[in-house]
Amino acid sequence: MRFTHPVNTLKKLGCGLAFGAAAIMAMPTSALACTQIYMGSKLTADGNTYYGRSEDFGPRYVKHFGIEPAHKDGNEYTSVESGFEYKSKGATYRYTFVRDNPSQWEDRYDAYSEAGINEKGVSCSATLSTSYNEKAEEADPITEETGIGEYSYASVILGESATAREGVELIGSLIDEQGVCSNDQIIIADSTETWLFAALSGHQWIAMKLADDIASLNPNIGNLTYNVDLDDTENCLHSEGIESMPKEKGFAEYTDSKFDVAKTYGEEIGEAGMHQWSRYIQGRDYFMTPLAEGTDYEIVKDEREDARATTGALVHEMQPLFFQPGKSDWNTFEMIRSFAARGENVAGLNANTDGAYAIGSNRNTEIHTFQIRQGMDPEIATIQWEMLSNAEFSVAIPFYSALLTEVSPYFSDQDVSFDHCEEEDVVNNEEPKNSINYVLMDINTLAEENRDNCATGVRAYLDALQKELIEQNLTVDEAMQAAEDTEARTALANKAGKAATKNTYVKCKAMLEEMRDYLKEGDFSEEFVPSDYDADNDCLVESITYADEALSDEDVAEPEVEKEEATEKKSEGNNMAAMAVGAVVVIGVCGFVLYRRKKA
Repeated sequence: MRFTHPVNTLKKLGCGLAFGAAAIMAMPTSALACTQIYMGSKLTADGNTYYGRSEDFGPRYVKHFGIEPAHKDGNEYTSVESGFEYKSKGATYRYTFVRDNPSQWEDRYDAYSEAGINEKGVSCSATLSTSYNEKAEEADPITEETGIGEYSYASVILGESATAREGVELIGSLIDEQGVCSNDQIIIADSTETWLFAALSGHQWIAMKLADDIASLNPNIGNLTYNVDLDDTENCLHSEGIESMPKEKGFAEYTDSKFDVAKTYGEEIGEAGMHQWSRYIQGRDYFMTPLAEGTDYEIVKDEREDARATTGALVHEMQPLFFQPGKSDWNTFEMIRSFAARGENVAGLNANTDGAYAIGSNRNTEIHTFQIRQGMDPEIATIQWEMLSNAEFSVAIPFYSALLTEVSPYFSDQDVSFDHCEEEDVVNNEEPKNSINYVLMDINTLAEENRDNCATGVRAYLDALQKELIEQNLTVDEAMQAAEDTEARTALANKAGKAATKNTYVKCKAMLEEMRDYLKEGDFSEEFVPSDYDADNDCLVESITYADEALSDEDVAEPEVEKEEATEKKSEGNNMAAMAVGAVVVIGVCGFVLYRRKKA
């Protein structure tokens, strides 16, 4: 896929699969490496629903949190990964996004919105890439010519849908009409319903409303088993030919005389890679429903020279997509930290000691967890806990994303240089100023590269910071629920988002500087411990001021920028904008022709 975009092809290998590459299909283990998690409201301590996903691509790959404004005259959606096109029927909705740097996508700013919430309270996590089997591929192959894919899913859903069901129906109709260019799973939710959507083959799809008494874990496995009633339109929507097409083509599978969707379309058990199964086993252990070595799976070795990990696992039989966890009082902290699971309690598959790949990998680039409070007004019902970089060494920041109209200046925007991603000496070369994106990336790099000396102290400190953010957000939430109207809530959401981001940045930046000093000194007789960490009481020495700042009458302090520097940047921005206008004309005329010629 994406023959004109080698960087994007690599990205697809991080979280998807280039189906046209025979060499990749022949690999003994899969390159897929994202993890999707869901926990129903009856299984949580606060009665909230939680879901989210981690994206794996590489240890240094910058992501951007931002806002796509509403478009009064509609919007046209196109893609770099295929010839997909769709035009809005009317005005669009404002939504938050997590996108890639434009330098990795032909300088386009709409690439891979990935996660967000729109102004109607619809949230979306996209995508978990999966695979289909050879028979499904032969009968109904994916299409790069017109198919929608991960580049566009979230943008279309969030820009166009007032409810989760609308999002499901819209994506389903687009697949009916134009097909898909990749096999994926997506979760779409609002304040009342949460749906898991799966693109099964080129034109076949299914969406299941998730029950509130089950959990789900999927590390890119397309054939995890599930039982679904295709005739129950309240809880299941699907393409018209989901059963008739494979039946006609002769590859429909049945279990106990009932059409089996997963078995019909999903890959064979041996086609899911050993590192995918490692993460499934790690996740099941984290959620207290462990699988048994010998009975359920065997530990195997990956002896390829370029293997990401040396140890993996293969199961004896296909495992379920939905399961019952070992307890029913999961809390916010535990759900956020589930994306950092490394198999610490799984003998032979502990990423810290056994060379196994992990859910919480240093290749994580972004993790989001949505917390949905049922029965609340849609504009405040869902909190987006957003985490950039590796979950093991990062912090999730809370946002009332349905209301956001402003993003903290501590988030570097999509114009920031990508160059620091390629920096090899992070100890001596600092990130761009006031960029929490790069601060978290650099913390991840230094903690991973100096795991013996830094990992324990860094993780303990970040856990303490995470718990304070969660606790203080309860105070902010009381004020949010008490706010009288959307205008007041919007003002509070913007202010709270800036306060939470600023507090996180200040704490993490200070720790990062201490890490650099520690490593420069080179005295490793004692492990690194941040000066702001009280080890005896497992807390911060100096608490954050998130709630106080969010609820005060004062504006949240913004990064200091010297006047001359700001003026210079503005001038440069104006010049770049003028150049961009000219460039758009040239690209608009020439680039499209070149792209189509290459596709032909």
